[in-house]
Amino acid sequence: MCVFCDIANRKAPAHIIYENNHLISFLDIEPINEGHVLIVPKQHVDSIDELSDEMLADIICVAKNIVVTLREIYGNDGYSIMQNGGKFCDFGHAHFHVFPRYEQDGFGWTYGAEEKDVNADIAQRIKKQLESN
Repeated sequence: MCVFCDIANRKAPAHIIYENNHLISFLDIEPINEGHVLIVPKQHVDSIDELSDEMLADIICVAKNIVVTLREIYGNDGYSIMQNGGKFCDFGHAHFHVFPRYEQDGFGWTYGAEEKDVNADIAQRIKKQLESN
């Protein structure tokens, strides 16, 4: 069973901070920094491309309100919003991380050692496919 579905259906405990008909938001149990929140659609999908545009807009509006709230409470230097989809969705249920950031907080991206191309051909290929969607 899915732990996020269980939380949404009140079959598992969570420190819920916000909920509406379409999503639920609660504290992450392994926070990057205090105030780390998850925004979870109640619909069980593992990737944002399976969510409606309206749902995504709702998630972003909730994320914005959380960002403002975290800044008011913690006085953080900034914030991060993250989402991993498909195979990299560690719980198998789409969710968005929103957490306060501070200079020197130790959080960061890691990259593989190989160089990656960044060029006009890549941009054009993506642009063309995006326009056809």
